[in-house]
Amino acid sequence: MIPDAETARLYLESRLWPEGVTCPTCAGRERITTRKGGFYRCNRCETDFTVRTGTIFERSHVPLHKWVYAMYLVVTARKGISSMQLAKEIGVTQKTAWFMLQRLREACSGKLDKLAGFVEVDECFVGGLEKNKHEADKLRLGRGSVGKTAVLGLRQRGGKTIAFPIENTDKETLQGAILEHVEVGSQVMTDEASGYQGMDGLFYYHATVNHGAGEYKRGGVHTNSIESVWSLLKRGVYGTWHHISAKHVGRYVNEVTFRLNAGNVARHTLERLDSFIAAVDGQRLTYKRLTA
Repeated sequence: MIPDAETARLYLESRLWPEGVTCPTCAGRERITTRKGGFYRCNRCETDFTVRTGTIFERSHVPLHKWVYAMYLVVTARKGISSMQLAKEIGVTQKTAWFMLQRLREACSGKLDKLAGFVEVDECFVGGLEKNKHEADKLRLGRGSVGKTAVLGLRQRGGKTIAFPIENTDKETLQGAILEHVEVGSQVMTDEASGYQGMDGLFYYHATVNHGAGEYKRGGVHTNSIESVWSLLKRGVYGTWHHISAKHVGRYVNEVTFRLNAGNVARHTLERLDSFIAAVDGQRLTYKRLTA
């Protein structure tokens, strides 16, 4: 479908500008002059632009058809794709592929509406085991979650998934996040962690399962759906990415949740790709900001 850069440009323009060429500065469509090579000029605000302007593709020297193929690979790879693999697939350096993937993950960070109905909430910890670290990197503060990044996940049964890193797992943080992302009056299901205690009857109907006692399901009460999200995330970490720094955890989590939401396999591949393309607008990420 998209064998070269010119085809990719026309394809992206049709998706990002469905009503015609649109200026990224003033959003005008009337006084646009077409120039060579996909360049346009808005005579209203005197801005020169292309379909890349104001998107994750801006100021990238990678041809657009390679960007589109990279997006296709990200949205269809269940456990993600590594920068080494992407570099070989599209013929760029590993450093370029890593920057491209981080830009694409930035586009996956779109804000979702509040969840409602039956919502499962759980947290996981991403990072290396203390015993596997070099001596100079060990924190020597114990085992378990020490040195790992906490990630909170919320999944509506039959609906969307929201997940993001959190500073800690105390009561204020966990319940504050639930209040921000879940409609009041919903049925919230969690494990027995102390941070979730005291919610029932205030804003939500709260039910728990006691994992510490070996209880994982009681009637319709369980957190199996959100735990399946952690399974996908960790398979991606262990099998594809191998290591992700605490600084970038949020972007990798965004990629996983995007595939579960707009990139759900129940949708046609091109529909998933269209959703990805729609998300790139206004999501520019510079290398300086990425590595600061």
